[in-house]
Amino acid sequence: MIKLHDKYFKKFISEAQIQEAVARIASEIANDLKGERPIFIGILNGVFMFFSDFMKAYPFPCEMSFIKLASYHGTSSTGNIKELIGLSQDIEGRTVVVLEDIIDTGNTLEELHKIFKAKKVKQFKIGTLFFKPEAYQKQHKIDYIGMEIPNEFIVGYGLDYDELGRNLPEVYQLHTHDMINLILFGKPGAGKGTQATFLKEKYNLVHISTGDVFRYNIKNGTELGLLAKSYMDKGDLVPDEVTINMLQAEVEKNPEAKGFIFDGFPRTTAQSEALDNFLATKDWTISATIALEANDEILIQRLLERGKESGRVDDQDEDKIRNRFDEYNQKTAPLINYYKAQNKFYSVNGTGSIEEITERLSATIDQL
Repeated sequence: MIKLHDKYFKKFISEAQIQEAVARIASEIANDLKGERPIFIGILNGVFMFFSDFMKAYPFPCEMSFIKLASYHGTSSTGNIKELIGLSQDIEGRTVVVLEDIIDTGNTLEELHKIFKAKKVKQFKIGTLFFKPEAYQKQHKIDYIGMEIPNEFIVGYGLDYDELGRNLPEVYQLHTHDMINLILFGKPGAGKGTQATFLKEKYNLVHISTGDVFRYNIKNGTELGLLAKSYMDKGDLVPDEVTINMLQAEVEKNPEAKGFIFDGFPRTTAQSEALDNFLATKDWTISATIALEANDEILIQRLLERGKESGRVDDQDEDKIRNRFDEYNQKTAPLINYYKAQNKFYSVNGTGSIEEITERLSATIDQL
């Protein structure tokens, strides 16, 4: 992790991966332009490292030049071409290959096509080291691509964040700090669902309840829902793999989320490890696990009252309620130790008014 100005960046692409992509582009262009003496034009400022390494890898006679088309400010493209500098030689009837460090929206590419069409070149090709397909908005063909990358801001190997980072031999990706991923623990009646409703609104999070996810998939006959139902119909436990796949699908539905509240999952250490592994693939992590703690007798009374209103059979029998508490204690104890070992376990007093409990939870989250 490095810090440039006010932002942190994490290592994303190694120097070896970059050099492999540069060598491949040079080889592809050399194969296509045998017998030609092309003019390679680099787009300043970010292309200087790529351009230098490319020229060392290109095996045939060629010429080179630079132009500048500025459209970036801070960490986002303005979309407006501000200036054009360079391109003094006559290129009419010549083969021109423009080399870009990165193509995202394609605004610069569109401007280049206009410029070189007016110059009456023999053929015009575009090569870029990095390409963001999710951000690309134009129809123009990109002839040579080093590697496709996600639509995230990057620095290094000529690319900068307000002029810092150009000299780095590797590429770094902007690291976002504002994602909050929470796990809510609590015995039946502790108020997890109620509190999750408030927390998701306050912190702009997505609430994923395992129970709701199961009901949705089964009701709508999804592939995972049918698979889960096949186990349930036989009286078997749904395997962890099916549950985590359902949860992953819910996460994938919300790519712009600021974070998630996981309610009812994980229930075992194996599920916790599976969740950690899945989040790691996105470079995310669990921020905290929070247990709403309350006296058993208070919770029993809450559930009995709830049972009168809801008609839920399992909330109307005190013995069944106590059995659920025992099951919770047996399953949750290993999870508490798992997250305590990561310094991510927090206990919050779950008695009092809804507002008081929300305030306690918010104070814990704000400390993160």
